[in-house]
Amino acid sequence: MEQHYKLLRVKELADNDEDFIAALAAAFLEEVPMDAERLKTAVAEGDFYNAYQAAHKMKPTVDLFELGVLDTLIEVQDWGKFEKKDLDVTEQLAIVISAVEKASAEIKSDFGL
Repeated sequence: MEQHYKLLRVKELADNDEDFIAALAAAFLEEVPMDAERLKTAVAEGDFYNAYQAAHKMKPTVDLFELGVLDTLIEVQDWGKFEKKDLDVTEQLAIVISAVEKASAEIKSDFGL
């Protein structure tokens, strides 16, 4: 448990309410993998706007669950925000996607979702 994510800040936010913690975990699984796929598609298509939107939406949850890739996600977000055509964010994107996939699988297992 909590190998690819951390619950410390989630527990603080939820005031250790186990039902609320489970609800936040479920919300993570509903939102973040879908946003990660949107981000992956946007980067592949050079769609700066949607890359920025997806990364920006993911930031608070990635930060809350402490996936350890917030700075990398911000690099991808800034690529979209500032339309950095001369920058390749493929490597950063792969790091973020891997972290999301690992955390999602672990949260599903840990919370029986």
